[in-house]
Amino acid sequence: MTATNKSSSTTPQFGAIFDWDGVVIDSSNQHERSWEMLAKEIEKPLPENHFKQGFGKRNALIIPEILGWTKDLDEVERLGRRKEELYRELVKSDGLRALPGIRELLLELKAVEIPCVVGTSTERENLKLAFRLLDLGDFFQGAVCSEDVSRGKPDPEVFLKSAALMNLPPERCVVLEDSAHGIKAARCGKMKALGLATTRGSEKLKAAGAHLVISDPTVANLDLLTSLFQG
Repeated sequence: MTATNKSSSTTPQFGAIFDWDGVVIDSSNQHERSWEMLAKEIEKPLPENHFKQGFGKRNALIIPEILGWTKDLDEVERLGRRKEELYRELVKSDGLRALPGIRELLLELKAVEIPCVVGTSTERENLKLAFRLLDLGDFFQGAVCSEDVSRGKPDPEVFLKSAALMNLPPERCVVLEDSAHGIKAARCGKMKALGLATTRGSEKLKAAGAHLVISDPTVANLDLLTSLFQG
């Protein structure tokens, strides 16, 4: 899970940055349920549409700004940690599955030495658990998680740090994202943005600036990603 630079005799033509939830896996159900469990545990209300409004955002923003529970930084951090503990309990109970076609895409990219990293707003412990359950860790040479950034999407910090892990300029990176905030972050970082309409409608991803949007992740392959850098 530590960031490493795997040497290669040639410079890769591009690097791929994968958002996690909604791109590699879909555990939105467990995330939503963990918020409900936390709200019940601390006897706080959940605003209508809170999950939709907080989609793709960090807990440090969700708790004070969307849920309105508290603005005390220590309490925000404590509640955020507890929410993720509940999420991991659900994942261990329910299990996880990679989205269709993702493992095949990762195998194809690995075969031609295209570097891949994870750039996500999820916590590192969540990612480590998913790597163990799905045996996907060897496909990625590093990850940038919520603990590694001070600004959430649509700020490009998470993706710029991901590009740095691959020793590639942002212009030679493609970001695979399912949220409008993530697409905007990729574009702000001067990267190619491939929208996956797995959790949100394709129109929102297009409006956010995606270079291409696909609704079926199984059509994502090396040729498709390469085409984004042509012309």
